[in-house]
Amino acid sequence: MTPSPPAPSSAEPAPHRSAGVLFHPTSLPGTPACGTLGEQARSWIQLLATAGVGVWQLLPLSPTDGQGSPYSSPSGSALNPWLLDGEDLLAEGAVQASDLRALPEGSPGPLCPATAAERSRGLARALARRWPEQGGEAREAFRLWSRQQRAWLPDHCLFMTLRQHQGLKPWWEWPEPLVRRSWRALRAVARQRREDLLAEALLQWHLQRQWGRLQEQARQLGVTLFGDLPFYVAHDGAEAWSRRGLFSLDRRGRLLTQSGVPPDYFSATGQLWGTPVYRWWVHRLTGFRWWLQRLERQLELFDLLRLDHFRALESYWSVPGEDTTAMAGQWLPSPGASLLGLLRKRCEGNGRLRGDGRLPLIAEDLGVITPEVERLRDGFALPGMKILQFAFDGQDSNPYLPANYRGPHWVVYTGTHDNATTLGWWRHLDEGTRHQVASLVGGEVRAPGWQLLEVALRSSAELVVVPLQDLLELGDEARFNTPGTTDAANWCWRLDRPLEALAGPLKGYADMAHHQQRDQRAGMGVGTA
Repeated sequence: MTPSPPAPSSAEPAPHRSAGVLFHPTSLPGTPACGTLGEQARSWIQLLATAGVGVWQLLPLSPTDGQGSPYSSPSGSALNPWLLDGEDLLAEGAVQASDLRALPEGSPGPLCPATAAERSRGLARALARRWPEQGGEAREAFRLWSRQQRAWLPDHCLFMTLRQHQGLKPWWEWPEPLVRRSWRALRAVARQRREDLLAEALLQWHLQRQWGRLQEQARQLGVTLFGDLPFYVAHDGAEAWSRRGLFSLDRRGRLLTQSGVPPDYFSATGQLWGTPVYRWWVHRLTGFRWWLQRLERQLELFDLLRLDHFRALESYWSVPGEDTTAMAGQWLPSPGASLLGLLRKRCEGNGRLRGDGRLPLIAEDLGVITPEVERLRDGFALPGMKILQFAFDGQDSNPYLPANYRGPHWVVYTGTHDNATTLGWWRHLDEGTRHQVASLVGGEVRAPGWQLLEVALRSSAELVVVPLQDLLELGDEARFNTPGTTDAANWCWRLDRPLEALAGPLKGYADMAHHQQRDQRAGMGVGTA
């Protein structure tokens, strides 16, 4: 029998009110090809703290797919190697100056995936080549960390190494012994590709160290790190290859059933995502061990975590694996209450609940949401999401209008990484919709991003998040992603000015937030009050 979520306490304290900025680290300026976790990231956290902005929201930190998206990663627990900062490696003696000079130069302009990938591979080779020069303390730290990450690291290293040496072919097209993970075949890989496997592990260790320094800095300065977790894992990924029994795949790795969403107003054939759905009965038998390890890994990286496509924790759209549209799918139940209940017990035991006793999760509940999904979300007191750009259909009952927010458990955005910038959105509105916006903001619209932001800050939502592009009043030249497209500009936007130029907009935002009783140290993180 599936347990019900805990009933909200009538004595539940009012949530703190806070404000944050959405800005992915690949968009940080000043480094070749891609933003990194180095000096620019440290300066960004310091800027947030100095201004009084208490939350930094990021997209998934995982490696990207072939289109540059972090939402369909070949390895869900790993960190994106493009983010590794070479100057920091040089400063700690992990590489030499000649190693950095040998890397492709790249440009500080828009993200260049090919150059970023080439630079990260070069850094990985240099780390392995210089490893014999490292001292005993580093070797012991690496050994201990590798043991702690054994739930995912060995399979990640094997998968990424094999992927390169198989010409980036999907794993179900590899030689048959590798597809079925023959013990003999994998032992041969471990012997023949020892340096490549070491390079991949060192890459992840140094990424973890660099991210850990940012975590410590953020903790000291009172900045909450707000991450993001895709619901599904990629078909062509380390998890599906190494744990295929957990997914709806046949013995040869082909999809038996796949994920998506049904036809709706926006798409006559629905959306087909091509990721394997979960064999939930297997997850139940294992006590959700894989899911709990996955969530705990992310909660080690972040103080707060958004669950993308949260509605699939209640029920999911299952489509036959061979179909090319999502039309023939069906809704099937998910054991989300059981999983979240177990996660809550784990978080109680390891001190990862928020200061008010709630799970450190945000439910991405956009789209058509059923009462059952709302009960699951509200039963665990998880904040849902509101997008102000969606509020203007002319209906007073529109759920994205702040007057219709029920209670404080919401995160409200002007827009997200998948929307047009607010200025770009405004420029394409018809006159009727512009009048609706003017009515909501209470006057003539001169700066749509800032005026919608002020509306968000006045709302009952416990957290307001604004994309950095809206603070800078940028148009659609700065749009981060257009869903359903393979535009080469997707995921590539980078800040085109020094971070110091952001001090004014950030301070103005923080002052507006403070005026609406939103505080920097707002209790959004784990263990804070």
